[in-house]
Amino acid sequence: MQAQEAAVHSMKSIDDFVSRFNSDLKLCASLIVERGGRHYLLEEKMKELLRSEFYYAGTYLGKVRRKRFFPSFAFLAMIGKGRSNKITVSRRTEWLFVCGRDIFKQGILKVEGSGKRGDYTLVLNQDDECLGFGKIVDDLFEGKHERKLAVENISDIGDFLRRER
Repeated sequence: MQAQEAAVHSMKSIDDFVSRFNSDLKLCASLIVERGGRHYLLEEKMKELLRSEFYYAGTYLGKVRRKRFFPSFAFLAMIGKGRSNKITVSRRTEWLFVCGRDIFKQGILKVEGSGKRGDYTLVLNQDDECLGFGKIVDDLFEGKHERKLAVENISDIGDFLRRER
């Protein structure tokens, strides 16, 4: 019974995270498998073949720690394929974001989704590759060319390299 409650809570954490992007992504709970706090999305055939002990299977979605969901970059890319909050940034801003910096309005080339303060947004480069995500701290549709903070960096693809020091 405890395992079932944990699975329901984990699915809620994942759904809550996706909703912060105003995304239309819907995951089938029966295809999500949890192992050691990590969540994987499996195809039906893969799930049938899965043993109780495994190291890695399917698409790694992320992990829930202390009731918070920490996504994988594969999962962020899944969220970005459909309708969701996304911004496309300039080459210079792309580099600064990957180095851990926040995003200013003048570096944003395109806004999709709500652009509302408090929501999460995916950060894409001009090749539509997901670089990470951040929290919108100022309305993205007003004062587009201002030198004003727009998106606070929460996670980016450069984080792994910065931790390796």
